[in-house]
Amino acid sequence: MREEPARRYTVEEANAALPAVRPLVQTLHDAQAVMEERHDEVMASVPTNGGGDVHRAFLRAAESASRSLEALTEMSIVVRDPGSGLIDFPSTRDGREVYLCWRLGEDRVAYWHTSESGFAGREPL
Repeated sequence: MREEPARRYTVEEANAALPAVRPLVQTLHDAQAVMEERHDEVMASVPTNGGGDVHRAFLRAAESASRSLEALTEMSIVVRDPGSGLIDFPSTRDGREVYLCWRLGEDRVAYWHTSESGFAGREPL
């Protein structure tokens, strides 16, 4: 069962939210990179003593990612891929539920897609 988003965005509202959203997505993206980079080292050290700088860096990144993800979720934004900074804003178009699609590095929200088509089916607004 799919939960209804608490909010739906217009294109204008999604673009207006980007100054607040962009740093959260950037933080999430950066934290994801650190966790991926440190994963093997952390896993290798767990059976031994664990801890150390590698673990601290991994935990800081995980905490940072968690805070950013929570903030985005509270805004009803759907995080699709932290690694590429891909997010969706719930919206409606022609009376049906769609997503306004934005990825880190893009200047503005300029694409949309249905829930069935996903990123591969995104179309220009």
